Amino acid sequence: MLPKTVLIIDDEDAARLIIRQYLESYPELEIIGECRDGMEAVAAINRLEPDLVFLDIQMPCLSGFQVIRQLVHIPQIVFTTAYDQYALKAFDTNAVDYLLKPYTRDRFRQAVDKVIVRNHYSHSKIAAMAETAGDTPAGFYDRILLENGHRMVSLAIDDIVYLEAEKDYTRVHATRLSYLSNFGIGVLEQRLNPAVFFRIHRSYIVNIRHIKELYRDKSDTYLVMNNELSLKVSRGYADNVRRLMY
Repeated sequence: MLPKTVLIIDDEDAARLIIRQYLESYPELEIIGECRDGMEAVAAINRLEPDLVFLDIQMPCLSGFQVIRQLVHIPQIVFTTAYDQYALKAFDTNAVDYLLKPYTRDRFRQAVDKVIVRNHYSHSKIAAMAETAGDTPAGFYDRILLENGHRMVSLAIDDIVYLEAEKDYTRVHATRLSYLSNFGIGVLEQRLNPAVFFRIHRSYIVNIRHIKELYRDKSDTYLVMNNELSLKVSRGYADNVRRLMY
């Protein structure tokens, strides 16, 4: 089995050194890079697509939370910080763990153990999904809440036609209206049922149930949705569409 790739992000040299030293005990985890600020972190995560990131919260340029909102690739995240007031918000982002500096080697080990356990659970979950194709997997909702003015509206997942990246946010296009989510498109991709929603472009996720047809124009491929809108399929995500072809 290939080692899990790791990115270390912290503006303090000493903090990055400690993580490097602690990771020496885990040959199954391979460090592929380090970053010193939030802007560098966003670029590195989206480019290198690490499996695991140790992410400081207070950094120059962008905070750890701001980094997450700009990600396309969503890795497993262990937050590291000297300020315990961020703990609740960290877990709201579905972080694996939250390390409060200064932390011991034993506390670090507990965080890594959670990563390993979650990886095992994810593989088991995928296998279970394959055996129950057509069912709604546990952990995915039939309805979600989205902001609409000063209210939160309940939207059926089946009514979502596609999602569109809009800077740090995501525009959710439904059959009747569109809504703006406060989360980046990469975060929402992790929360949606992959048997129904899949990425066709850096900026688009589509609902398979709303696809009408596919056509090619020269070297480009487009999906036509039931509302007659054509969305371009980028070459980097073409394999996602090919899996639908029989």
